[in-house]
Amino acid sequence: MKIGDLAKRSGLTAHTIRYYERIGLLPYADRNQSRHRDYDASILTWIEFLGRLKTTGMPIRDMLRYAALREAGAGTEAERRALLEQHRERVRAQVDELNACLLVLDTKIDGYVETEQRKSNDDAPVQNCIRGRRKPA
Repeated sequence: MKIGDLAKRSGLTAHTIRYYERIGLLPYADRNQSRHRDYDASILTWIEFLGRLKTTGMPIRDMLRYAALREAGAGTEAERRALLEQHRERVRAQVDELNACLLVLDTKIDGYVETEQRKSNDDAPVQNCIRGRRKPA
């Protein structure tokens, strides 16, 4: 597939694809008779994986290290696994921190909801009195 097709299917721009090739995150594409890049569809799986690593905050240097190990092939599995395990621990710590932040936000929001409900309940007799439905106590 041509670079434009890969860009559409992967969600990356053609510029990003060329950049990823240049720095070594993507293998260089074969060229067709017109010297245009010709990608195999299997590259989409690798691009999706790179996207997951990026989303989880893996530093580019670690992504490059993983890509180099992957390219080296058999015999690098233990090092690749170790790299992913280290990253998984950083992601878990980040998830724990985000969960703690969510708890703080939920508590704060609940406080506002309780305040609004209290105000609503406190104002009810006055509003009813103003509308002539009830005499003030």
